[in-house]
Amino acid sequence: MAGKSSGNDDDVLADINVTPLVDIMLVLLIIFMLTNEEVSEKMKKAQIDVDLPKASSALQKPTKPLSIVVAKDGKLYLNGTATDEAGLFAQTKQMASENPGIEAILSADKRVSHGAVVRVIDGVRTSGVEKVAINTKEQEID
Repeated sequence: MAGKSSGNDDDVLADINVTPLVDIMLVLLIIFMLTNEEVSEKMKKAQIDVDLPKASSALQKPTKPLSIVVAKDGKLYLNGTATDEAGLFAQTKQMASENPGIEAILSADKRVSHGAVVRVIDGVRTSGVEKVAINTKEQEID
């Protein structure tokens, strides 16, 4: 029982039942573990123990995507380093030849012309980077 009663219904129950709180916390912990990508991957790997053979043509771990920024003044940045169009396209071509599946994320200021953004996307894609994503900010709903 949650509280003790001496037969008098007017007595106040002073005990706190923490069982529902513990249940909720455990459910939240399980949800967090399942939705957290890193923990989820570790759990999947822990489920099936496989000793993989080695191969020289094995896929390498995916690399970090290229970060391309077009600032409001039109300046270009590749992974935080200032560059010009020719340098950007040369570097992306080199990185695409080293990593064929590399991806790029383009962050362009909203005041930059559409033509400048298209020119950067086109140049990066012709350099060998097939996947180019445009970074946006979530719109606030009033």
